[in-house]
Amino acid sequence: MAIDLQNKPEQTEYLDSHTKPRFSVGLELATLITSCGILDRAWQGIYNVSKNNVDFFSQTEIEGVAYVTFPSFSTKDFIATDSRYGEYNIQKEEIFSPCLRGDADKPAFVHKGAFDRFQRILESSDFKDKIEGLKSQAIIFVGHSMGGAVATLVTLWYLQNKARHKSSCFCITFGSPLVGNAILGEATGREGWTGKFCHVVSKYDIVPRMLLAPFESIAEPLSALVHHWRRIMASDSDAVTLPCIPLSLLEVVLNCTSTIANNYPGESGVTSPYRPFGTYMLCSTQGAVSVEDSEAALKMLYFTMQGMHSCQLAGTCALYHTGYRQILEAITKDLLNVRPITDIDRDSFEMGIVLESEAMAIGPQASSALREAGEKKNKQDMNIEKLNNELSEMQSYMAEVEWYKALCKKGSGYYDSFKNVSEKRDIRVNLLREKLTTFWQDIVEKEEKHVLPSDFRCQNKWINAGTAYRRLVEPLDIAHYYHMRKDSKKYLSNEVRPYHHRVLEKWMDEKEQTRTGRPKKNRINFASLTLDSCFWARLEEANRALTSLPQEQEQHQVMNDSLRESREFEKHICNMIRDKSISEEVFLKESSLMIWWEQYISYLQDYFPQWMSGFPTEPICNFMKSVFGSWDLAQGFGKFCLLPLIAAMESTVENYLMGFFGKLSYGLYAKLILYVL
Repeated sequence: MAIDLQNKPEQTEYLDSHTKPRFSVGLELATLITSCGILDRAWQGIYNVSKNNVDFFSQTEIEGVAYVTFPSFSTKDFIATDSRYGEYNIQKEEIFSPCLRGDADKPAFVHKGAFDRFQRILESSDFKDKIEGLKSQAIIFVGHSMGGAVATLVTLWYLQNKARHKSSCFCITFGSPLVGNAILGEATGREGWTGKFCHVVSKYDIVPRMLLAPFESIAEPLSALVHHWRRIMASDSDAVTLPCIPLSLLEVVLNCTSTIANNYPGESGVTSPYRPFGTYMLCSTQGAVSVEDSEAALKMLYFTMQGMHSCQLAGTCALYHTGYRQILEAITKDLLNVRPITDIDRDSFEMGIVLESEAMAIGPQASSALREAGEKKNKQDMNIEKLNNELSEMQSYMAEVEWYKALCKKGSGYYDSFKNVSEKRDIRVNLLREKLTTFWQDIVEKEEKHVLPSDFRCQNKWINAGTAYRRLVEPLDIAHYYHMRKDSKKYLSNEVRPYHHRVLEKWMDEKEQTRTGRPKKNRINFASLTLDSCFWARLEEANRALTSLPQEQEQHQVMNDSLRESREFEKHICNMIRDKSISEEVFLKESSLMIWWEQYISYLQDYFPQWMSGFPTEPICNFMKSVFGSWDLAQGFGKFCLLPLIAAMESTVENYLMGFFGKLSYGLYAKLILYVL
């Protein structure tokens, strides 16, 4: 039954009427992480590697969980002077998969010192062998200071190769500097890996904020501090006197953090590229709060340091970088305390914000950042719920287009039928096409405005739905364009091809990049939908190239040059036949492809007799030769149907027909074979 698109009831907007979230779980999440004991074990591992002066990493197993710990840094690791902020473009580094590296326009950056140390660990130690030899159910990568940045990069490396590894993984860092830019953070969110990182940050620890300032302003005072921090970690902290952090260093770091957190324009429009990603557990001796939103985490890194005067902060904040053991002990003791609720008139969400503010002893600006993060997450969840409801309706439209496609198999196929607009049902399908297009354009727009969850574009549900839509409906968009075209622009140009199709294809490609470690299964049957959604656009351009070829036989060289586009399309068809990524419907007798093929063969026969008699080595001709044994028979057969091309994939024509058309009656097989012959 057809669905009435024009008189459908208005979509209920109840989702938009409740924009306030019901709960704030930052405090509960931090309590859960602390109470399970993994933070204490992780910090003990850091203390051990510092005490034993471990160079690369150490490995221990506790209760079936492997803890792989990376030591703190030296000044050489931290100070990277090749660029203003020490950032390094990993676009060409194959150690990371393409899904993490970004692209030429928006490359991913990481801290050069952390990357160099990470690379040395992979190349100069037995790290890979030990990791692959682990039989633990889970691996936790742990690091303090620059070791935390290294642990973060190692975790990304492990996750991208998860098909090769049997154990699940998690990353815990203490006082780690920021390690990557927003592009890397977005890639991590797309892959659904944000929850794999827990960054523990003390309220007054300056190191997690340090890389927001240029190296030229922090290098000299930082060098002195690193020496003392290493001595503290390698010995009893009471035996080492730690100097005050220079007030100039503190002010530079706070000013740069403020500039970025408050979205002020930086000096000459340039600010640090580093941004948080993962879950940030911001803690003090009074409690802890977990923040998952990157923007909120960045603001909290600034606002949580505002509770103390600069002079007082300079005299004490150096201790906070190495004092995580005392902070964890204080938080653990506080778990048994019940925080009183003073204002029972507040709703549950506001009470959660109040309790989180009390746990961190933060001011109204930091509380506002937590509130905004909660509201942002709630709006994202509501948008997903609304899209889920709309997707159900869109799937009914897709089913109707599929039915139209099946009906058109009796003629020239749904592409040619829609392009010619010869029946009333073609108009109906055009209306469905426009509705589906509006839906997916809205999704792409929402995702780029960051009003959907960060991992939305890597969720299998939406990747599969978007790919099915693109493969089914984009051929209709192509048909509509070439039916209405009034200029010579190609559909495949960015100027013509709809933006949302390009984005959906990019999402699918990014998802495929994370599956490269899995064995690829060969297709048994041909695709129900041609996997190349732009196949018909390539055909239209190949057909145009063919009709524009010169008709004078003496212009052989010109013809050779002009045939290049048709030859490329010919090879493309053969690759799709070989991979079985093409739909059977494109080979219908009256389809545009069959018309092009007949004209193509006829042209070659008329103007390239020497090419034909020499039996060329092009893929299509090789397919024909393998089936028919001679080019003459293949050539005559090809004028009626492209089945010889595909028949080469089977041992006999009969087996091919059975595999291609499924379980048909023997009578229909006989009629089909007689028709072809």
